Amino acid sequence: MQALDVMTKKVITVTGQTPVEEVAKVLLDHHVSAVPVIDAAGAVLGIVSEGDLMRRLAEPEAPRRSWWLELFAGSGYDPADDAKRHGRTAADVMTSNVQTVAEDTALADVARLLETRRIKRVPVLRDGKVVGIVSRANLLQAMASAPPPEETPGVEGRVQRERILEELAKVAGIRVSLVNVIVRDGQANVWGAVESDVEENAVRRAVESVVGEGNAQVMLGRIPPWSYGGSGL
Repeated sequence: MQALDVMTKKVITVTGQTPVEEVAKVLLDHHVSAVPVIDAAGAVLGIVSEGDLMRRLAEPEAPRRSWWLELFAGSGYDPADDAKRHGRTAADVMTSNVQTVAEDTALADVARLLETRRIKRVPVLRDGKVVGIVSRANLLQAMASAPPPEETPGVEGRVQRERILEELAKVAGIRVSLVNVIVRDGQANVWGAVESDVEENAVRRAVESVVGEGNAQVMLGRIPPWSYGGSGL
């Protein structure tokens, strides 16, 4: 299997000029833990994660010591880290030098990259632009429905996956970024989260409209009520 077989295609992004407060709201509203930062051409500049924002909030009122005092105090003063703590935009707080993969990168290589770099997700690029993202959760989902080593989803499975994602995008109220699908041998496995049983049934109908009734295994959790509308910010 390759990155394109499991990646989340609806990627939420921000620009370098997006205010930090808006980035936090995007993470909450879309129930994601990180967002790629892109430029006007769609190229990846970095990633802002919950961890990046937490570092900024750790000591918001702490007085800032002068750089030369920090230097002579031997505290390991880092101007870049200081910018992260006091930054106002995504470009200020993001983690740069982002690891990326191509659509045809083998999942074994993606897993190895996440492990060796100790990261939780990696953007998938096509012609230098973000077309998806593979997280640790995506890899676990792939393992749960893994075919024998000699088999791959094949062209038909990938076409069906594309059609399913298109059908899900038509369902009112469904946050496609929270739903992932893997198709093999006409069987669709669906993971993610929705707000209600009604939405889960709508997802099942959309999936079965492509693979046929009874050929969808739907494993959807529920979005916590307190998070509706971003009220938890």
